[in-house]
Amino acid sequence: MVIGVGNEYRGDDGVGRRVARELRGRAPRTTAILEATGEGTALLESWTGAESVVIIDAVASGASPGTIHRLDARAQALPAGLLHTSTHAFGVAQAVELARALGQLPRSLVIYGIEGKTFDPDTGLSPEVEHAAGEVVERILREIKEGTSCMNRP
Repeated sequence: MVIGVGNEYRGDDGVGRRVARELRGRAPRTTAILEATGEGTALLESWTGAESVVIIDAVASGASPGTIHRLDARAQALPAGLLHTSTHAFGVAQAVELARALGQLPRSLVIYGIEGKTFDPDTGLSPEVEHAAGEVVERILREIKEGTSCMNRP
């Protein structure tokens, strides 16, 4: 399962949904592809029963715009403050940590965070984030093909 998270009306925050849309036409039909706002309880419900999940979301860690972060959510807690661009009080990071506490994480949970440049009201991605989105699409397709969406890769 692939879940693209974001708000396409907040500039680079829409990158997760953009990646999901690109994957929809290219990933194997056996791969469920969803778009989500990032509201935590909805995320918990969406991945229920899935063994392998990839989430794509915009992040704001202070790194250069377009930087790609790949996180193994099974192996470690998510870095504090990385996924805090959500307009929801209970977003991706909180959903992951609640699922961890409840023993409800999928067997494999990879999070791709793409460093945003602007989160202002707008409907387009910055050039740096647009480029990174294409790279993340290719990485996810490779992981699906290789069957390596497990967290054992950098």
